[in-house]
Amino acid sequence: MKRKLLVGIPLVLVLLGAVYALLFLRSGGPLDGTPTPVPPDWAAQSAVSVVQLETRPEDPYSVNLWMVAMGPAIYLHAGANRTAWVEHIEANPQVRLRIDEALFDLVASRVADPAEFAAFADDYERKYGVRPRNENVDEIYLFRLTAR
Repeated sequence: MKRKLLVGIPLVLVLLGAVYALLFLRSGGPLDGTPTPVPPDWAAQSAVSVVQLETRPEDPYSVNLWMVAMGPAIYLHAGANRTAWVEHIEANPQVRLRIDEALFDLVASRVADPAEFAAFADDYERKYGVRPRNENVDEIYLFRLTAR
């Protein structure tokens, strides 16, 4: 009986991991929500940890990401990973961002200024308790999202 139990536990853990991956880690399609005017300052949203980003308007692709709100912009960081959403933004910078039920039409631009990245990294560390691993703006993908 003990042997069957020991064999069954890893199987249950694998199945639970697969369910978690399917529900929480996979990307999705178009976002729904209430179209909302872009605020002049994102301070009210600065406590939000995770947002949903929709890229590629012609064939919507959405992901959940950490964000940092600084003044009139939201910042999204992919590190040195050239992810699908990074490639989509490079092809078409028009994005949509969902916070709770609010849906914002924005445009993304890659940050290339070391001083702007340093300000982001400081806020990122205050918010999440760690600094970005790579702080070389030539090697990472940090995007500033602003009103269209």
